[in-house]
Amino acid sequence: MPAPDVLDSLALGGRPVAVAFLGEPPAGVSPWDGGEVAAGCAFWRHAREGRTFYTGSADHRHCAVGAHVHGLGLPEGHEGDLGASVELMVGSGYVGAEEVPAIPTVAGAPRYVAYGPAGDVPFEPDVVVVATTPAQAMLLHEAALRAGVSPMTAPVAGRPGCAVLPLTMQSGAAAISLGCAGNRRTTGLDDSELYQAIPGSSWPAVVEALAAVQAANATMDAYYEERAQRVAGDGSQ
Repeated sequence: MPAPDVLDSLALGGRPVAVAFLGEPPAGVSPWDGGEVAAGCAFWRHAREGRTFYTGSADHRHCAVGAHVHGLGLPEGHEGDLGASVELMVGSGYVGAEEVPAIPTVAGAPRYVAYGPAGDVPFEPDVVVVATTPAQAMLLHEAALRAGVSPMTAPVAGRPGCAVLPLTMQSGAAAISLGCAGNRRTTGLDDSELYQAIPGSSWPAVVEALAAVQAANATMDAYYEERAQRVAGDGSQ
């Protein structure tokens, strides 16, 4: 089932985003040519809109923490940016110093990160990221449960929002990101939305499970509605 079916069936506000961490540029994909961005998670927004492209470390240089999370080295002239960024965050009380070493990072020192709408890319994604409302998240979470790629209590990532990528890759299971302040500002995530991340290899199975999950929820919703009306009409409850 292709990604546009997920877009329609869940009434998402944008395409699910496929993300891949690579040692070489992906075949058949053009490099990012949209100018400088404030942070690497900005590329999620462009992929949600249907663009497919790949990026290098220089494209991520304006967000040192994000580059670190992505396993990318900072280009010449930006080597000290990570320390300065962490110092600002700790000094402002945004994060505790003890939290910093626990932030997940992508292993293997990739040289490129590719993005595109899931189901429509010529590369194998490591992670698929989906912007959802809580109601949409419920259905996608239940589909991941049915597909066997999510625990009953899925892990939740806070700051930095992009850490949900290595968190999902390391665990091999679905995870949720509440989106940090920078991530929400940069990606344009609405206050009513959050991000869900699915292991890329498991995305087809999650999509396949979605129709059955939606049918089951429709059945239960009708049952709950009938029960609510019956109890309200009885007057004895």
